[in-house]
Amino acid sequence: MSSIKPEKTLQGREYWRSLEQKAGSPEFRKWVENEFPYLEEELKQDETKLTRRSFLSVMGASFAMAGLAGCRRPIEKIVPFADQPEYMVLGDPEQYATALPMGTTSYGLLVTCNEGRPTKVEGNDRHPSSLGRTNPWMQAEILNLYDPDRSKYVLNKQSRSNWDSFKDAWTAKVEELEPLQGEGFAVLAKSSNSPTLSRLKREFLNKFPKAQWVAWDTVSDENILKGIATAVDRKTFFQPVYHFEHAKRVVSVDSDFLMTETDNVRNAVSFAKARKVTNPHDEMNRLYVVESGYSVTGAAADHRIRMKSSNIGSFLLELANQLGALGVEVPGAPKSKMGTGESRIEREKVKAIAKDLVEHRGESLVLVGRKQDEALHALALAINIALDNLGTTLTLHEMPDADVPRNEAMRSLVDNLSNGRVNTLILLGGDPVQTLPGDYRFKTLVETTGTVIHFGQYANATANLSAWHIPRAHFMEAWGDVRSVDGTASVVQPMISPLFGGKADVSFLAYLIRGEEVSDYDLVKETWQTMPGKVNWEKVLHCGALDGSASEAAEVRFDPGRMSSYLWNNWLEPNPGGGIEVVFVPDNTLYDGRYANNGWMQELPDPISKLAWDNAALISPKTASDLNLENGHMVRLSTADGLSLEIPVWIQPGHADHSLTLPLGNGLSELGRIAEGAGFNVFPFRSSRHPWIVPNVNLMTMGSQYTLTNVQEHGSMEGRALALENTLDGYRHEPEFAKHAEHVPDLQSLWVEHEYTSGNQWGMVVDLNACIGCGACTVACQSENNIPVVGKEPAGYGREMHWIRMDRYYTGDEDNPQIAYHPVACQQCEMAPCEQVCPVAATVHDEEGLNVMTYNRCIGTRYCSNNCPYKARRFNFYNYTNAYPETIKMAQNPDVTVRFRGVMEKCTYCLQRIMRAKRYAKREGRELRAGEVVTACQQACPTNAISFGNILNEEEQVTKDKRLDRNYEILAQINTRPRTSYLAKLRNPNPELDNNA
Repeated sequence: MSSIKPEKTLQGREYWRSLEQKAGSPEFRKWVENEFPYLEEELKQDETKLTRRSFLSVMGASFAMAGLAGCRRPIEKIVPFADQPEYMVLGDPEQYATALPMGTTSYGLLVTCNEGRPTKVEGNDRHPSSLGRTNPWMQAEILNLYDPDRSKYVLNKQSRSNWDSFKDAWTAKVEELEPLQGEGFAVLAKSSNSPTLSRLKREFLNKFPKAQWVAWDTVSDENILKGIATAVDRKTFFQPVYHFEHAKRVVSVDSDFLMTETDNVRNAVSFAKARKVTNPHDEMNRLYVVESGYSVTGAAADHRIRMKSSNIGSFLLELANQLGALGVEVPGAPKSKMGTGESRIEREKVKAIAKDLVEHRGESLVLVGRKQDEALHALALAINIALDNLGTTLTLHEMPDADVPRNEAMRSLVDNLSNGRVNTLILLGGDPVQTLPGDYRFKTLVETTGTVIHFGQYANATANLSAWHIPRAHFMEAWGDVRSVDGTASVVQPMISPLFGGKADVSFLAYLIRGEEVSDYDLVKETWQTMPGKVNWEKVLHCGALDGSASEAAEVRFDPGRMSSYLWNNWLEPNPGGGIEVVFVPDNTLYDGRYANNGWMQELPDPISKLAWDNAALISPKTASDLNLENGHMVRLSTADGLSLEIPVWIQPGHADHSLTLPLGNGLSELGRIAEGAGFNVFPFRSSRHPWIVPNVNLMTMGSQYTLTNVQEHGSMEGRALALENTLDGYRHEPEFAKHAEHVPDLQSLWVEHEYTSGNQWGMVVDLNACIGCGACTVACQSENNIPVVGKEPAGYGREMHWIRMDRYYTGDEDNPQIAYHPVACQQCEMAPCEQVCPVAATVHDEEGLNVMTYNRCIGTRYCSNNCPYKARRFNFYNYTNAYPETIKMAQNPDVTVRFRGVMEKCTYCLQRIMRAKRYAKREGRELRAGEVVTACQQACPTNAISFGNILNEEEQVTKDKRLDRNYEILAQINTRPRTSYLAKLRNPNPELDNNA
């Protein structure tokens, strides 16, 4: 019988995947004892009643869209050339530099193209915001580009029209607006940091001086920017840039800087550098996290303090006061402002943290997340200045071209719309009808405004209420420019002509201003001709960024007296009593909803909750027990402002009590077929007064149940935990703890061992100390290897196709556990159990040590899957790909076979990349170089947690990693001899604090 108890390492540390496993529930027992749990569920399904949404999810939103995609061929010549150009070698992919605009920042990309069509995204190692790495959203942009649900036509009151008709209508409108200098005219634009858009905005306001221009975003850094501006008494906004590689002690206050905060890729890269350990003598940083809901950053913490978000200001104030008691005076910090309320803070913990920071002055960092009030950001800056961190672990950079959202400007626009003072409204991007705070009642405002023009990539809810809708080009289809957080300027270079006739941001805005069509290329070139210094245009396009364009780190000073007065007047009292608060967070997969119609991101499990295809109100075990709630129970939330929301709950270990977390970005039903019915739209429950943290929310159970898809149990190791970790101090006392933990006897193989004659033997190492569980590797693998999306229902009973699964383990008390991540793919076993049982030799060993698949030989017996102890093989139950429309086919990697129904598939160490590197080396008459072969997961990982290469080559990083003390193989005791091994995770707890605090 399979074990239902929490899994233990051979060290004796107890791990558990879920509350059901910890409790040994009948549901969990049933799951692990049934070898094929999905078969029972499938028998209950009446496939004749397959819903429209589930069908389209399975087919990748393709079958119904095939005709639409087929009637509009891309202008770009993407088919193989009849006459091959001299400069192109067919079959060899090319890479081009561009940048992904992301609000007031950007990420540098390298896009791989095959015969004129983009197929894969990588990070640009020459760009300071990506440093050659990515996050899941950057990887998912390929599918966004080819989304067949994107807008294809100019619409006039939801009826198909054309660009010329819109031009006639706009010409008449301008004749009406110009004499009034734009009075009654307003623009609601998505936030940006583009030099060209900034220039055009100034041109717009010069032509229409009485018009109103408002920037907005569902996820913005307004609180951070305003807090810093107030602290330094400057009207100019400064963007903070964190240098974690120099920070030996980090205190993260409600900031998920590794995942959902701005500049998360650079943050992850630099943070991982400070946790790199190669021997017992190495130092490692220490991370303290204070938060309400569990985040990816919280999972990486050495100490995590759970606390209601509305009370977190008390922690920061207490920290400032404790620093003062230790001789580090924080300028402007109020003294005992919270009075007796401070007694709720565990002062001994705060005192220990303050002492640790003081001992590392100039090498520490305190940062606050965007959800918290601007006063906390001002105080955090004051703390960093007091600790001498400004200029070392933290620098501030001006934002000369940023169009930053401001709540007061948004409220002014809403007031003008409500009172009829705006009769012409242009919406540049997004879906404000579905995503603006509920108290704005924006749907009614759009319906009652004279002329509304929507410019966007989707004919969404806002477009359907507008007089005109103009399709917007994807950033890979248009010229543009952006700046990153440090001010580095980049050109957004198109990879392909607009697939659906969309207009570029800059050319559409220029037409509104000038009344004439100007190419996006010419507009961007105009801007860059005025850039300071001499700009080498071709070099910028090649490298992806303008060297030397980053702004200088600002020197700031502020008056402690003025600062103290500001904090006293603006400090927020903690939420009194035990009332329930609601906290909004960007979704770990859908972000702010821009990936809601992306099947890759919908099916990517949340790193913490492991939910897919849905969101839920996350709640602590104690609060759930107090309210008699279980997973999937529907509740109704309501506020004194008259806003309400119905949503299921999900019990999240480690969550703060009397607090609910609501992930943004789901439930945008009018966005597209993938998004339709996927999750719950929580945007309308936000209010302009409480955009992030809502106190004193009323919760009422509804007595109904909703089925949520959670995939964490699907890879259960039947009582055998795979993660291995220790403390830094424990590692120093026992450097070979990982080897001792394996207890591998001297095993003799049942079969004749492989003999190799090749000079290449491939292997991989995953450093669990660096892995943050973000899922970038999973999405990169899906993009690189043409892995299909299966949909919510099949994923719910174990049929997800991901070749890399990210196991998430809890350890410790359910109220305050720690989290350990463990990515698992095919282990490429030397003594592979799958090879011994395949009746048709579809899975075999090659001369370079790889376990390879012959798809055409596979007959689908699934014996190999049954015999795999790592549960790392996937069976393709449906023809997920046979009805792909032209656009989805364009996203496929031509170097990887598109599999059909009835075929077993798994990780291949990106064999196609190995073969490509060999081909290049042969063409140049040389051997493969160390580090030349890079797998998709390795290249995507933002923390450089994966090394890969020829383990016989002494210069390869993977060879060096396999010799480290922390290197171990999972389930080594069964003698499979996997080629993939792991470096055990280390934590660096403060000896003055409890390890689980």
